[in-house]
Amino acid sequence: MTLRAPSSWISMFLEAQSAELGAATNTLLAYGRDLKDFDSWLAHRGSGFEDAGRDDVENYLVHCAAQGLAKSTRARRLSAIKQLYRFTFEEGLRTDNPAIQISGPGQDKRLPRILSVEEVDRLLGAARETGRTDADRVRNTCLMELLYATGMRVTELVGLPVAATRGDPRLLLILGKGGKERMVPLSPDARAALAAWIGLRDAHEADRATKKLPASKFLFPSRGKQGHLTRHRFYLLIKEIAVDAGVDPAKVTPHTLRHAFATHLLAGGADLRAIQTMLGHADVATTEIYTHVLEARLSELVLEHHPLSASATRKDSGK
Repeated sequence: MTLRAPSSWISMFLEAQSAELGAATNTLLAYGRDLKDFDSWLAHRGSGFEDAGRDDVENYLVHCAAQGLAKSTRARRLSAIKQLYRFTFEEGLRTDNPAIQISGPGQDKRLPRILSVEEVDRLLGAARETGRTDADRVRNTCLMELLYATGMRVTELVGLPVAATRGDPRLLLILGKGGKERMVPLSPDARAALAAWIGLRDAHEADRATKKLPASKFLFPSRGKQGHLTRHRFYLLIKEIAVDAGVDPAKVTPHTLRHAFATHLLAGGADLRAIQTMLGHADVATTEIYTHVLEARLSELVLEHHPLSASATRKDSGK
């Protein structure tokens, strides 16, 4: 068999990931970057995907570690390499998978940053005042209320189709990773914010229609190439809202609102399996991180506020 050029192997692999698994654009871009880096490293050593062996993959990981790359980055790169070689083996481009027995570097277990209920309330309040126009402020309120009410990933939020939000829904249908759908309930505040934004959005779309401009299918339309508010723009926006709320912007990202959704539900007595379903986690073990977050927070509260703990601290300081 005539082997294909490595660059075409990457293209074929990415096309298969997109077509068969419904991989998200950001996932495909990450795979592409990681595999191109490995391809470049191999090329400098006179090798390529087609003849690289286990030693080459292991040496590449040593090279990544020497560059100071985080464990999570190295683990992601190894995952991309393993998946590429699994694909080429299944397609008959190689007769083996040189990466199959290589163990990843593991990841440092870090608890996600959490926001208190009071901090979230301040963020939601600030969203109502952040923006140049009334429409901006109504949109920003809707974005923040939906994010905190549902725990959506940022890509799911900004790419939400308006059709999924019609009719004052009590439940929102979300299309998640790998094309998997899930239903998440909406709070009364989120429904009110959604209704207010849809009213303004539809009026704007009607005005566009009179000018023969195409209608948008997205809840949060934009004139950009993607047709909707981008992840990057929302990331910057949430930082602006944090500043206006008097909350440390370093603590606030779209993902910390997702963490807050899960942690606050768990603290309120929600079932872990229910939270797993609403977050769209494939494995409940991923959701269990929030039990550790809650335990750490409770321990912190005891140390800070329990009178015996304070007494012990005073005794220690008096020694």
